This record gives sequence, structure tokens and C-alpha cells, in this order.
Amino acid sequence: MHSLSPRQFWLLALLTLVWGINWPVMKLGVADFPPLTFRAISIVLGLPLLALVLLAFKAPLRIPRRHWPELLWLTATNMLVWHVCIILAVRTLSSGRAAILGYTMPIFSAVIGALLFSNRLAPRGWLGVSAAALGVALLLWHELSQLAGRPLGVLLALAAAAVWALGTQLLRRTRIGVPTLTLSFWMTALTAVWMVLLATVFERGAWRVPPAATTGAIAFNAVLIFGFAQAAWFSLARDLPPLASTLSVMLIPVVGLFSGALWLGEVLHWQDWAAVVLMVVAIASVLWPARAMAMAPPAAAPRDTA
Repeated sequence: MHSLSPRQFWLLALLTLVWGINWPVMKLGVADFPPLTFRAISIVLGLPLLALVLLAFKAPLRIPRRHWPELLWLTATNMLVWHVCIILAVRTLSSGRAAILGYTMPIFSAVIGALLFSNRLAPRGWLGVSAAALGVALLLWHELSQLAGRPLGVLLALAAAAVWALGTQLLRRTRIGVPTLTLSFWMTALTAVWMVLLATVFERGAWRVPPAATTGAIAFNAVLIFGFAQAAWFSLARDLPPLASTLSVMLIPVVGLFSGALWLGEVLHWQDWAAVVLMVVAIASVLWPARAMAMAPPAAAPRDTA
């Protein structure tokens, strides 16, 4: 399907670690603080760091005006809906299970790709999607009763995953001819504007000085999520085929689950361990290099000279 370059491998490894750990970090951050405000502050503080990265790599800042409508659509599907819905879901669900629901995205991506973009999956692709789906089902094994009592959080997380899946497909096909860092900066900037507006409209009455745990979580998100991970993900999503890029991040909810267990005391079961194996199968099915087949090119058919 697709093999990773060394650069992509290390980006993916760091992305998996940072995004995985961030699930319990977010849970602590919004435990006693307005969630939309938490997300807005994190993005606003992370934006200057992303701008410095843009300058360091000498990436252009300008996006031609004719691409603005597509930029707005990419922002909504890749960032805005995800960040609004998932931070509200984290407030009502455990961090590990919110991560699991959010990372049903690869399954949605495969379905959307087949229905809207006429993607045809090879057998290895279907193996990866099936393994990921079974892994998610196992991870939710002991949570169905609790999730049934929190339908809004579940629906928000699934909506975030579905829209993010669509955004990943669109990002891969974008006609905006600028570096990924430039796209990442402007999508983050537009998302910051909307998050500030939403936080002002819905949470202004609850604003206060963040407690220590929230301050640390905001700093983590500003520096590592919006200063690094978001741009790293867009780079992978744009350079790799949609299925490869989406299934390649399937270890993130596993890291989130286990870090939440260690940090927040969530109980693990045998299904969690089995799910880890399935997630590895899902990743390998799309990223493990196919065996090169030394096949001689077919002989050219003789011309009919009659």
C-alpha cells in the first residue's frame, strides 16, 4: 500500500506519543474549566509558535484569494468541527473512551472514500479497516452501559470522527498549491477565531483564572498539539494516501487508553490488550511494504503488417 520514509516514521512516532498522552491531559484541563474556553486559549497561544515554525522553514504566508472558499471548507472539516465536538465529548466521557470513539475516524474515512470518491480498497486495506473496527469494538466492551447513559458525548465524538474523516479525504485532494505548513497555519488561525467567538457566546459567564492543572494542560496543548502535532498530521495526511494516513494513527487511542489508566486510574481488561494487537495489524496492513515481485515485462505483441 505505502511505506513510510524515515521522516514520516519519526513524525508518526512523535505524533502518536503526543496526541495519545493529550487525552488524559485534556480531561484534566476541562475537569473544572469551560471546555470551549480551554480549547480557544490553547489554540491562540499555539498560533505564534506555529508562525515561528513557518518562518523557520521559510514557507510562504500568502494563499491566493481564489483558494479561500476551499480553505474555509478544509478548516471546518479538518479542525473546527473536530475541536468543538471532541472537547465537549471529553468533558462528559472518560479520556480513554473519548479517544477510542474519536479514532473511529479511519473506519469513516474508508466508507466515505468508497462512497464519495470511488476509492477501491485492496484486500490489505479491508483487512486494516476490519482490524481497526474490531479493535474499537473490543476497547468499548466494558463501556457500553456507561456510554448508553451519555448519548450526547458519544454522538459528539462520532460526529467529530466522521467530519474529520471527510476532511482527511479532502485534504489529500486539495488544489491549493502551497506548502502544508502554510495550510496548517491558516486553518489553525481561522479555527482560533471561531473558537474565541464560540467561547465568548456560550461560556463568557463562566470565565475565570485557570487552576494549575488547567494551566499545565493549556501549555501542553499550545506547544505540542498546536505548535507541532497539528502540522505534523497535516503533513502525513497530505503526503500519504487517505487510508494509509488514517490507519497509521490507530495507536493514538491505545496510548490514550493506557496513559489514562496509569494517570487517571481507569481499569484495563483483556479486551484492551487484544485491541492493541488488532491496531498493530491495522497499521501494518497499509504501511508494511509489499514484497517486490521481479516480473519481466510482457513481450510486445507482434505488429500485423498485412
